Amino acid sequence: MILITGGAGFIGSNLVAALDERGLPDLVVCDRLGNDDKWRNLGKRELAGLILPETLAAFLGSHPKGIDAIFHLGASSSTTERDADLIIENNFALSLALWDWCAATGTRFIYASSAATYGGGEAGFGDDGSSDALAKLQPLNAYGWSKHLFDRRVARLVERKEATPPQWAGIKFFNVFGPNEYHKGDQKSVVAQIFVRAEAGAHCHLFRSHREGIPHGGQKRDFVYINDCVAEMLFLYDHPEVSGLFNSGSGTARSFADLAAAVYRALGKEPMIDYVDTPVQIRDKYQYFTEAPMARIRAAGFNAPATSLEDGVKDYVQTYLAAADPYR
Repeated sequence: MILITGGAGFIGSNLVAALDERGLPDLVVCDRLGNDDKWRNLGKRELAGLILPETLAAFLGSHPKGIDAIFHLGASSSTTERDADLIIENNFALSLALWDWCAATGTRFIYASSAATYGGGEAGFGDDGSSDALAKLQPLNAYGWSKHLFDRRVARLVERKEATPPQWAGIKFFNVFGPNEYHKGDQKSVVAQIFVRAEAGAHCHLFRSHREGIPHGGQKRDFVYINDCVAEMLFLYDHPEVSGLFNSGSGTARSFADLAAAVYRALGKEPMIDYVDTPVQIRDKYQYFTEAPMARIRAAGFNAPATSLEDGVKDYVQTYLAAADPYR
């Protein structure tokens, strides 16, 4: 049995799809579906169970030895969420409780960290999981801090040689895009947001640069296709001997202008881009560059090639966004 928290969400449902396509029948998802079409993220999948977050403790209590691995992908993931108590409860306290349970029961534990832990990038983007290295990072929002707080606690427990799950791995996801993110509203990837404008034959909007030497639309991110993130999670599942904190990105920073152009061209159109001022309230916290060094997971044996920005956008646009059924 494999338990996936947040399994109806964007990254979680793509992992569930991949596990289901492998023919693994005993998949249990812990998530809340709500009143919209989020259920469709799981609509093509066979599940052994679908439980609400408030029943998770009872479910674990009734399966002390029956779970092979937990993929903990559930979180309060909005970078604009202001309720820090809620964020800590969901992203730190629950993660610690699951860690303790996995350590006590001998269950493998793979969890979602985030590139938001790197803050503005002043200390770089190296996925060094030591306490000393993590102490140098300064996240810019409560979400990133909550993820960072758990990474630091894991590092301390490991360094003290306290009880750990038999395998543990944290994954620092960068700017992920791909199918099944439609429920996320304004938190959807820029690809999905630009697609709506491009399909309608309208101009898309990107932020102007407010830094000397960086052109409008020249702000760069490590945009990573969801298939690559899933491949990394499957690698970790297939290699229980591998533990640690790892980046999940393409390894190459690309500009927002490149991203927008890829969306239009996937639709057979020339790019049409207008630039607008970055809102003052986020301007001083806006990242101009992120890039995921992938050497650590490569050294562990993960050798799947990264999907190029153009290929990932083309597949997402043509196979999903422009299709009658956009769900994986």
